[in-house]
Amino acid sequence: MHNTVVIKGNKSGLTVYLDPAPPFETVLRDVAAKFRESARFWGSVQMALTLEGRAMTPAEEFAVVNTITENSQIEILCLLDRDVNRIQRCEKALNEKLMELNSRTGNFYKGSLRAGESLEAEASVVLIGDVEQGARVTARGNIIVLGELRGSVYAGAAGDPDAVAVALEMAPSLIRISDIQQKFGDKPKRLGKGPMIAGIQDGRIAVKALKKSFLSRINFN
Repeated sequence: MHNTVVIKGNKSGLTVYLDPAPPFETVLRDVAAKFRESARFWGSVQMALTLEGRAMTPAEEFAVVNTITENSQIEILCLLDRDVNRIQRCEKALNEKLMELNSRTGNFYKGSLRAGESLEAEASVVLIGDVEQGARVTARGNIIVLGELRGSVYAGAAGDPDAVAVALEMAPSLIRISDIQQKFGDKPKRLGKGPMIAGIQDGRIAVKALKKSFLSRINFN
């Protein structure tokens, strides 16, 4: 059977390849069927979307996005492609979505942390930049890194086991939450594609894709 729709993961979310030959209405029906069949696999998650394989008008792209969201629990934050302006809009949407998690505290740090540098916060903190290997962030509450996390983070430093650590690109050397920690070696590897969240689950550090179901558990008081 010929596949008119192929779904692949990429570092920003999903890439959907659409056959350029069939009529658009046929492809749209196949998109609906494909995402209905795989809805359980993807679960409830926020992702960026890349569409490839056929040229489409903005209205057709919009129809594809709507079809995906109507037939799955995926929330499409933006379309990602080689258009520089669109990429910038996508990154802005991802950043704003994560910033909402810390809007009550107003604790923001703008800039990347280099090896040997550290940042400490008395509550939760949003770091707008990267945490390089050898750098460290410590917070009594949650830690959100709007960039790449390659260093170490210590969330819930006051003993809060419900604290979490979030990063747009999660490749840490160490994660500690309350009195539980996990080391990831001297050569950190990316733990997943897109935004990830780390928390304590069953007495250990669990790192998963940032899903809507996690947002309600985060407390910034």
